[in-house]
Amino acid sequence: MKNRVAQRMTTISPSLTLAISAKAKAMKQAGESVVSFGVGEPDFNTPAHIIDAAKAALDAGYTKYTPSSGLLPLRKAICEKFKRDNGLDYEPSQIIVSNGAKHSIFNACYALLDEGDEVIIPAPYWLTYPEVVKVCGGVPKYLVCPKENKYKFTAEELKAAITPKTKMLIFNSPSNPTGAVYGEEEVRAIAKVCEEAGIFVLSDEIYEKLCYNGVKPFSIAKCSEKMKDLTITVNGVSKTYAMTGWRVGYLAAPKDVAKAIDSFQSHATSNASSISQYATIEALAAPESEIADMVGVFAKRRAKILQLIDGIEGVRAVEPDGAFYVMLVIDALYGKVYRDKAITNSIEFADALLEAEKVATVPGISFGADDCVRLSYALGEEDIEEGLRRIERFVSELK
Repeated sequence: MKNRVAQRMTTISPSLTLAISAKAKAMKQAGESVVSFGVGEPDFNTPAHIIDAAKAALDAGYTKYTPSSGLLPLRKAICEKFKRDNGLDYEPSQIIVSNGAKHSIFNACYALLDEGDEVIIPAPYWLTYPEVVKVCGGVPKYLVCPKENKYKFTAEELKAAITPKTKMLIFNSPSNPTGAVYGEEEVRAIAKVCEEAGIFVLSDEIYEKLCYNGVKPFSIAKCSEKMKDLTITVNGVSKTYAMTGWRVGYLAAPKDVAKAIDSFQSHATSNASSISQYATIEALAAPESEIADMVGVFAKRRAKILQLIDGIEGVRAVEPDGAFYVMLVIDALYGKVYRDKAITNSIEFADALLEAEKVATVPGISFGADDCVRLSYALGEEDIEEGLRRIERFVSELK
């Protein structure tokens, strides 16, 4: 008898982020006092003017199909965003609007990867990258980024990792899960290596507005026309505008790649939600001050969580420059015992912490970093303080 489920599905690991978030929510619904550092979702509501734009679209009857690549006014607005924020010139035909940035990443990989193509994924990595690569027939090749360099790789390290089978580099700056941000000089050096090797770059820039201490990201497609022709830039509105549930992401690509993606998406999902697209037009027109206010709140939380971690013996943090995550380094605790069971990896640590103190974290093994757990600071300061108090108590009681 043939397999009931396709062989390619056996290579996929479920998202630990969503699984832990679901478990934490279930515990809360059961009346337990849970602090969740799990899912990467801003705790702010979508700004009222964006919600109003969606209501206006509903009232106007804009509830029909749109072009598969997205509404033309939205694609024009995205072109303006790339020009304004990144110094990049694109035509609307090079923009594809999808059902979230994750969908855009899948589309790009599906359009570019043939069976056996290698994709370099810097580690720690967002846990979805290798799963998408595998589903699309590619082979993930991990480039380990050292803590000592704030979880960043160098151009020399990238060059050494490239083989004749390398088709693509996935580049995420600011990074989930590490918060690493590459400066312009670093990006240009990486771009030069990619140009010389002729490999594509999937540049995930979803966290580009969330940077701290004056650090600024730099779009790799800006390095040169040759690099732009090798780059698919992915972005969206989920993080910057607290629109995770609206499911709108977008990408900019060379014309031939954009055409292929549009053709595929027309069969796979048709178009992103029409109402969400109208809301996104409004979001992209939002004043920078609105974004700055949110970044200011995240900056305070970042400072708070780093301060509290610094006071806990046995753990430490690698300071992030962007996004809203901290990698909590816990391997010094391995071998210690919780309820007669030794903790030897990040899953065991996260499970024990959730059981003992009702604190949800994401095991680092899902990001290729088993010596850590990821903490999101997309939650209020009171919850951050309470959560770190519980973590400190848990760590102090390990034998």
